[in-house]
Amino acid sequence: MRALLIAAALFAAAPAVAQAPAATSLTLADAAKAPSRPTIIDGARWSCEGVTCTASGGTEQPATRACRRVVAKFGAVTAFSYKGVQLSAEDLAVCNA
Repeated sequence: MRALLIAAALFAAAPAVAQAPAATSLTLADAAKAPSRPTIIDGARWSCEGVTCTASGGTEQPATRACRRVVAKFGAVTAFSYKGVQLSAEDLAVCNA
């Protein structure tokens, strides 16, 4: 019983840490290709303002695959980050190919 009370006290004393979702964003090469309305791709809701687009949600998949799926809809990108994973210049070249 004593161990249970100690465990409960430690649990109650632990700070609640809210994890912010990892960033998902891209920069389009051509602002004219930005959709005027939010677009859902693989469960991620993409919203664009100018050449900058951000997303929330989305399926678990490699950032390179997510990039190819977005490029198929929006056109070439100059930067891409999916759930906190920033693509390298080499990965962007493959994504845009």
